[in-house]
Amino acid sequence: MISDHIQNIKGLIIDMDGVLWRDTHAIGHLPDIFSQLRKLKIKFILATNNASRTLEEYIAKLANFGVSLEENQIITAAQATGIYLHDRYGEGTRVFVVGQPSLKHTLASYNLVVLDGDEKDATVVVASIDFNLSYEKIKHASLLIQSGSDFVGTNPDRALPTPEGLIPGSGTIIGALEIASGIKAQNIGKPGPRLYQMALRRLGLQPEETLAVGDRLETDILGAHAAGIHTALVLSGASTRTQAQGFDPKPEIISVDLAELVF
Repeated sequence: MISDHIQNIKGLIIDMDGVLWRDTHAIGHLPDIFSQLRKLKIKFILATNNASRTLEEYIAKLANFGVSLEENQIITAAQATGIYLHDRYGEGTRVFVVGQPSLKHTLASYNLVVLDGDEKDATVVVASIDFNLSYEKIKHASLLIQSGSDFVGTNPDRALPTPEGLIPGSGTIIGALEIASGIKAQNIGKPGPRLYQMALRRLGLQPEETLAVGDRLETDILGAHAAGIHTALVLSGASTRTQAQGFDPKPEIISVDLAELVF
């Protein structure tokens, strides 16, 4: 249980892929896990680097697992990217997206102009996981970046955990564009602190009152550390105990899964 390791934790920031599920398979009995958090009076928000789904799709996926949450209890790297672009560049900013239709939908909801064709006047290129990636799309994005468009990545996760194993993630595509263009992307999601800071504001808590729970050392744990938040690694996703023992900074808690952490 959390209190066996760290005292006075009032809220959790919980990753999703590899913590709550692997693709379509839940990790543990999720309704019982969230019921326990409510019994303990621990606030929580789900914060994911995965930018391949809309907020509505995440709400529906959780409902399929028997969990009902409000929209403000979830924040994604796609939302964080939309907020960042809106705040930095303003409404009407023209954005070329290498990513899923759900990412385009999310960015458009922040009053950004999402380009679909071969327009040459994008202010920003946004890259993320794209299940319909093509050479032409990579070529066009690379040429835009080389011509002066700013280059933003939703998140640097190189792989996603699925029942089949780890599959290529956003970081793989962002990396290809970095190689092609010679320009490094500014990533909005973890391991930067921005996603965690947004989650903290929604929880209304201070970093020292909060525990981040994730399955990836290089994103979840590193990002939480950067934001000054306590850290817990669960072994149900990407990173292993052996990797955690040699990682700097080490997670403060290592747990088999989320259920072991909260019961």
